Amino acid sequence: MALYLIKDLDDDYHSRIGVWQITESEEELRELSSIPSDELEEISYIKSDSLRKQKLAVRALLDAMFEEKVYLNHHDNGKPYIENSAINISITHTAKYVAVILNDTDEVGIDCESLDRDFSAVEKKALSEEEKDDLDDDADERREQLAIYWCAKEAVYKLVSVYNVDFAEQIEVEDFRPHGEGELEATFIHKDGYEEEYELNYITFDRHVLVWVIA
Repeated sequence: MALYLIKDLDDDYHSRIGVWQITESEEELRELSSIPSDELEEISYIKSDSLRKQKLAVRALLDAMFEEKVYLNHHDNGKPYIENSAINISITHTAKYVAVILNDTDEVGIDCESLDRDFSAVEKKALSEEEKDDLDDDADERREQLAIYWCAKEAVYKLVSVYNVDFAEQIEVEDFRPHGEGELEATFIHKDGYEEEYELNYITFDRHVLVWVIA
């Protein structure tokens, strides 16, 4: 059982984060997970071995975080929800880790990325000119900044759950310098000009970045 972390956040919202490291085979993950038959059938249709394992690891993580069996589903826009609970949930997965954030009352967003991925497209398409100007010249520092920028914008995007978002123009992340863990400030700009401000948190671990937001 590769449960990496379950953490109750120090906030007023009863938030909880879980992280699972995928070390098991697909068969082992199936045995660890109590998956409803219809969801298991849906997972079986996924062609990618890695993605199937990620989906199964999410289920194993949910089993570790809930005392009762939960029924996971998704809205038309892809936002996850639990059919038999009113708790708010957001999910993220990479080839090596999956993570979940839960909150009793408020909307949440979470995203994780490996520092070993190529972030060149993120820099070109997802960052504003001001954010690009804030990037460090050092290659390793720049890569970590890009990972945090991307995860922060993804987390906000998952929280607001609207269609056709321009990450460069509609999600602004304030200038920061990575410190292993910390806080971020971001603004989501609706297409009518209305702005919503958010406080986010991030941690880095095992060459991965994890960012979450609660609102």
